[in-house]
Amino acid sequence: MMRLMARRILGIAESLSDEEVEQFVEEILKAGRIYVMGAGRSGLVAKAFAMRLMHLGFSSFVVGETITPAMTGNDLMVVFSGSGKTKTVADIAETAKEIGARLALITSNRDSRIGRIADIIVIIEHQRDEVKDDGAEFEIRQMMGEHKSFAPLGTLFETAAMIFADAVISRLMEITQTDEKELKNRHANIE
Repeated sequence: MMRLMARRILGIAESLSDEEVEQFVEEILKAGRIYVMGAGRSGLVAKAFAMRLMHLGFSSFVVGETITPAMTGNDLMVVFSGSGKTKTVADIAETAKEIGARLALITSNRDSRIGRIADIIVIIEHQRDEVKDDGAEFEIRQMMGEHKSFAPLGTLFETAAMIFADAVISRLMEITQTDEKELKNRHANIE
């Protein structure tokens, strides 16, 4: 199963748009602060990305955490959402746009509620699990266990999104000429 997933993720990596990825990296570099969010496992990917951005010296926050400051028009929100239409996430993304922030969406669904308002979209996966009711929310599908592939629910999206996020961090390390020692200096030391 790991080899099968690895082959599928390699195919996903090959399908990434270099232009979309470069636009995403540029948005990160010019953002005042970077806010990340997602629901469920996509939210865990978002949190890991925020942590790595912090290690690189970027001002990054996870939406919904108690220490997350007010957003401004100089900021960037990065949303990880396979469907691009998870209600709670879409509501917050719309609020960020109303504030004037830029919006980057990491998704497998360009034509979605969040996709229609995003400034930057990176398509991670083209093969989503079948959805019987297009209006069905991700949370409902997850709770009901409705999936049709060898990897349950959004597994391939989330795994590919995590690898993508780590690759973006590597690219940012190159651009900013940050070495691993600098990252270690920002790593938690009271564990």
